[in-house]
Amino acid sequence: MEKDVPLLAAGVPSLMAQAKEMMEGYTLKARKGLGQHFLISQGVLNKILLAADLKPTDTVIEVGPGLGVLTEELLERAGQVIAVELDDKLVNALTEKFKAYPNFKIIHSDILKISPEEILGQNIPYKLVANLPYYITSAVLRQFLEAEIKPELMVVMVQKEVAKNMVAKTGDMGLLTLSVRFYGNPALVATVPAGAFYPPPEVDSAIVKVVIPQTTIMDGVSAVDFFKLARAGFGTRRKTLLNALAQGLGISKQDILLLLERSGIDSARRAETLSMEEWKGLCLEYTVNPC
Repeated sequence: MEKDVPLLAAGVPSLMAQAKEMMEGYTLKARKGLGQHFLISQGVLNKILLAADLKPTDTVIEVGPGLGVLTEELLERAGQVIAVELDDKLVNALTEKFKAYPNFKIIHSDILKISPEEILGQNIPYKLVANLPYYITSAVLRQFLEAEIKPELMVVMVQKEVAKNMVAKTGDMGLLTLSVRFYGNPALVATVPAGAFYPPPEVDSAIVKVVIPQTTIMDGVSAVDFFKLARAGFGTRRKTLLNALAQGLGISKQDILLLLERSGIDSARRAETLSMEEWKGLCLEYTVNPC
């Protein structure tokens, strides 16, 4: 069982007060264009830390550290914290704020233009813990999940609807669900109201934990073929697999029908109804006997 995280100590300013003090001290403001919404809820912060299950030997990559509320707690628990921030003013403020922490490193860069390999500088185990900007959530998830050096664990704050898609079960799965489950095991940690941020976003958020094991159910499956099939299957809403795959792959319906029959899948089914096991079987059949 994960250890409890202490609540805010008596006499310590609230996260909202700390945020305002830092923003005033460094003349900072939330930049809407960068999707900045700063965490001000101690309860939500505690839940992130519990899910991350940090140890003194851990290396953590944090994307978009913002005002450093989460960063500070990570620095107290992990061996090394590498923050990646695009906002130059925040980079300067955080560099000053955490100058006394020898385990802190900040990289001034667009996270989508720098790989995990470049961030780490070496092949070592690490965890991704981040409050992700909504507008780049899917791209960041894809970047880390598909990286040569994948995190062993991801604890991310994302838009609530995105979280629902990430953890969806068979029958409701979408392309994002498959993308996450191909590499790891996602679980919903908690939903987070908009009021937990300053300024508050227009929608609620959620914390999702993704464990990325050394081996998964999809071992032996070609990622290229898998995502080619998945994109085709989900490419046209409300179409049967027969029609969606035929259109998406540019292959005759007769050939797709044979592929589905060999895979033991009813051609009248829709993509969201397939389990990961069925997707694996379909992909292996496609790889061995392409249409």
